[in-house]
Amino acid sequence: MSGETVPNRFDVTTARGRLKTYADYLWNDHAYLRLGFQNAHWISEELVRANQPWPHQLAHWKRHGIKTVINLRGGFDASFYALEKAACARLGLELVNFTVASREVPSRQQVLGAQQLFGSIAYPALMHCKSGADRAGVMSVLYMHFRQGKTIREAMEQLGLRYLHVKQGLTGVLDYTFERYLAEGEPAGLSFLEWVKSPAYDPVGMKATFRGQLWGKVLTDRLLRRE
Repeated sequence: MSGETVPNRFDVTTARGRLKTYADYLWNDHAYLRLGFQNAHWISEELVRANQPWPHQLAHWKRHGIKTVINLRGGFDASFYALEKAACARLGLELVNFTVASREVPSRQQVLGAQQLFGSIAYPALMHCKSGADRAGVMSVLYMHFRQGKTIREAMEQLGLRYLHVKQGLTGVLDYTFERYLAEGEPAGLSFLEWVKSPAYDPVGMKATFRGQLWGKVLTDRLLRRE
């Protein structure tokens, strides 16, 4: 789990500070797009994945039994985090920060950390990134594998178009990570965890050999402006 620094640009303890924070959140974080669309999916009886929630949406999830909120974005000096942290404190929700990237092969430490995370938090839980598509997707694959006992092949369904994940762009490096295991680790008789722990797991090398398609890059990076 990542460390946390105290936000200093956004003060939600004053009316003026809250106004500034909400204005930044609404426009710079594209939060207006998420007022009526949460990209929320219960992937088990204990975990829902979603895009970045508004404070009032966190209150909704609290009423539906959520105990823990997993923030995959980092962003500890951002408007979304200032609002989320304050809302979780007010609602009595446990906020856990576990920062991952949408265009990087997960590090060995991140994979092992995800296994530990899913075995230690209080459920039911909500897990989110910005759009609920890519970082929520890769972590959902790891959740389904480590917590629910699904094979990697089965768990990869979490990186699908129904969740708005586009594998043809640079975010496809997440799919590529698991595809490399299915092509190399599984035929060698290694479990996914054994493969990740072995010298064969090379995030830098895997990213260097991945190639996204031009139209996918344009869609995810320029049109959808995925984080």
